Amino acid sequence: MSLYLVLNNLSPLRPPFWLSCAMLLKDLPEDARPREKLLARGAAALSDTELLALMLRSGIPGKNVLQLAQELLDTFGGVAGLLHTPAEALKSIKGLGPAKRAELVAVLELSRRALTQRLAEKPLFASPQAVRDYLQLQLGSRPHEIFAVLFLDSQHRLIALEELFRGTLTQTSVYPREVVLRALALNAGSVVLAHNHPSGSAQPSRADEALTQTLKTALALIDVRVLDHFVVTRTEAVSMAELGLV
Repeated sequence: MSLYLVLNNLSPLRPPFWLSCAMLLKDLPEDARPREKLLARGAAALSDTELLALMLRSGIPGKNVLQLAQELLDTFGGVAGLLHTPAEALKSIKGLGPAKRAELVAVLELSRRALTQRLAEKPLFASPQAVRDYLQLQLGSRPHEIFAVLFLDSQHRLIALEELFRGTLTQTSVYPREVVLRALALNAGSVVLAHNHPSGSAQPSRADEALTQTLKTALALIDVRVLDHFVVTRTEAVSMAELGLV
């Protein structure tokens, strides 16, 4: 299981008791310390905050590493938001120096690459949930609308994900000609379309339906199939094919 899947599957309903006090990690009961808890019970037993604290390793005077981890998650919108936070933005967190920022960005990038490799090694729809996780990881937390295309080979394995168009919060201009040219350049046999809804609603719009049909027609001229079109938010990725709209 990738780091992203582990992190994304756990979110405590309320902060644990140790976030409301100035307790040091060494003062916690041994079975409540993140490292010991992970070794004894496995990574799935840890909350998002505890997993992140393991990566950070240490806090700052007056703020232990668990509190620092919770501050990061609160500031950037949880794990999903943190995955799309650039290194420059992390500078706003006191106690997160260059070494910790670099390590955090590196681990998050490894998570993205792990999912990319997984989709490149086998047919895309052999693991539908992996496709959804991948798209949420890439697009779910973007503040502006992004239109992306997953270009696939003849065996439906991922060649590349390319973000072709970027719009405002409510609208993206997509040019079919550019999608066709990229499909030809990559020798794609089929594509999966995807775009995010920053509003948080994953319901496909009439404009989404019209765009899908326009691209299907354009790509059919070069024998490239549109297999699906996903609408992505922070919390879900809705398949238009499953809704009968592709």
